Amino acid sequence: MLNSSQACVEINGIQTDLLIQPFGDRIFVQITQLGKVGSLIQVSMPSTVLLASSGASDSSRLALPAPPPALQLMPLFGSASSEHLRSLHSLYAAQVATLVWCAGGQALGGSDRRSVIVGIALRQSTQTAEEGFDEHERETFHRTMQTLADMLNKCN
Repeated sequence: MLNSSQACVEINGIQTDLLIQPFGDRIFVQITQLGKVGSLIQVSMPSTVLLASSGASDSSRLALPAPPPALQLMPLFGSASSEHLRSLHSLYAAQVATLVWCAGGQALGGSDRRSVIVGIALRQSTQTAEEGFDEHERETFHRTMQTLADMLNKCN
């Protein structure tokens, strides 16, 4: 059973707060660098879809389980100010939900797979990337996911 957990870590010089709060029908995960909720995205997936567990990792990066293509992302509240941020928020929401489901022992499927609501409020990167995400955004993403995975391992 998943328990509540929260952490405050410094990632790339920015205070980042993470919260995991399970409810009977959903799991809420908040990631904020701005001290507010930001955009809320609900992530759900049919219970018949199987998740792959994460593979071996090297010492510098967590091997993240790949989010399955059957994920359904539904914006609930707030919106990103650009297409780039919408893509970044979708990436965070999909990966957070996948980590939550894998950590909860639901990788093999099951009818009790709860939707995950992800609140995301990230400080915008000052760097500009020609295409995709810049190195600062990649580092922030990986450190955030590592922290979340550690939290999930402790609260299970």
